[in-house]
Amino acid sequence: MIHANAPFTPEPVELDLTIRCGLEFVYETAAPTPIFLAITPRLDTTQYIEKEQLVFDPRLSSVEYEDMHGNIVHRVNLPQGRTMIRHDVFVSVPSIHENKGATGQPVPVHELPANLLRYTLPSRYCDSDKLLDFAFQQFGNIENGFPRVQAICDWVHKNVEYRFGSGDPTRTASETIAQRFGVCRDFAHAAIALCRTFNIPARYVTGYVPDVGYQDPGTPMDFHAYMQVYIGHRWHTFDARFNVPRIGRIKIACGLDAVDGAFATVYGAAQLALFNVWAYQVDPREVDLGDPIDISKRLDGTCEVRFPQR
Repeated sequence: MIHANAPFTPEPVELDLTIRCGLEFVYETAAPTPIFLAITPRLDTTQYIEKEQLVFDPRLSSVEYEDMHGNIVHRVNLPQGRTMIRHDVFVSVPSIHENKGATGQPVPVHELPANLLRYTLPSRYCDSDKLLDFAFQQFGNIENGFPRVQAICDWVHKNVEYRFGSGDPTRTASETIAQRFGVCRDFAHAAIALCRTFNIPARYVTGYVPDVGYQDPGTPMDFHAYMQVYIGHRWHTFDARFNVPRIGRIKIACGLDAVDGAFATVYGAAQLALFNVWAYQVDPREVDLGDPIDISKRLDGTCEVRFPQR
């Protein structure tokens, strides 16, 4: 007999695509400044790090640790002056859409593992306590579980306008819903907060979303924020910004909201002088770590999923 709270063991999937993802930052500081970086993809049943390279210029020592949400964090002290940080990683992922064949029922609160209860409660940016009346008016008559979560994502996707560059570091979910615009983190916060009003555990996730089986929209590559909900004793991915299942999504960090998912947390004054991010499918026989970022060698960016020639 399997206990109701037994951890879910997913079926193994073939990791048959390779995504090259990474970043190059330059910080300028007037004094030594501590920085905490959450930039390393997490090991998971749907992603495996083939090879990785992290470089600091000037050379700096760093301490790697795992935070309370299981994220991999690098703790570094930036010296006075200019520091370049470059992270390049090849990650294997499956060529199937996320959540394919997902099933399961909402887990009652009394059956939730104790460490997941925090994902049902309001947080700094996911102020679900301010959205109770709105949530029940909009979604109260929809079946709980996947139908309700999808309805929430549909509503956010349809009613919140994506405005590039409109990010506000203080904007909460309730403010996004009232103002009806934002960036991907605002879409994620709004959907998470609405799910939490129905006691569905929901967490904020950051990572890379390459354009595998998806037409390249032509916008600059960047990090992306979305959410995961806990249904049927496992986590499932939902993205109110794009609102379609994707292939090759790579998870970096998760937590209650953007506070836990920030790619960099700086304790002091540091100017970000250069910000460059990449995430695209490659043939690992043709491209290697440290090679120049060459989009002409990408295999994604079209509606067709392409595989390296054998």
